[in-house]
Amino acid sequence: MTNELPQFFWLYSIGATLLLITGFYCLIVTYNLVRALIGLEILTKSVTLFIILAGYVTGRMALAQALAITLIIIEVVVIAVAVGIVLCVYKNIKSVDGRLLRNIKG
Repeated sequence: MTNELPQFFWLYSIGATLLLITGFYCLIVTYNLVRALIGLEILTKSVTLFIILAGYVTGRMALAQALAITLIIIEVVVIAVAVGIVLCVYKNIKSVDGRLLRNIKG
C-alpha cells in the first residue's frame, strides 16, 4: 500500500499540473470568449483535482470533498454568468472576439 501512494500522487499531480498549464494557456492566448470560458473550466477542474489529491494525501478526505463541492458550485455560478455576458456581447456586436470589446461605448 505504501508503494501505491507515491505513484498515485505523482500520476495525478502531473495530470493536474498539465490541466493547469492548459487552462492558463487557453486563457492567455485566445481572444475568443468561448475558448476563454473553456480555459476557465479546465483551470477550475485542475484546482478541484489538486484539492482532492491534497485531501487524499493528508487523510482529510471529508474536508477535501466539502471544498471540492463548494468549488464546483461556485464554478457553475461563475460560468453561467459568464455565458450570459458572452451571449449579450454576441447579440450586440455579432462576434465573440474579445478585441472588439474595446470599441463598445455606453
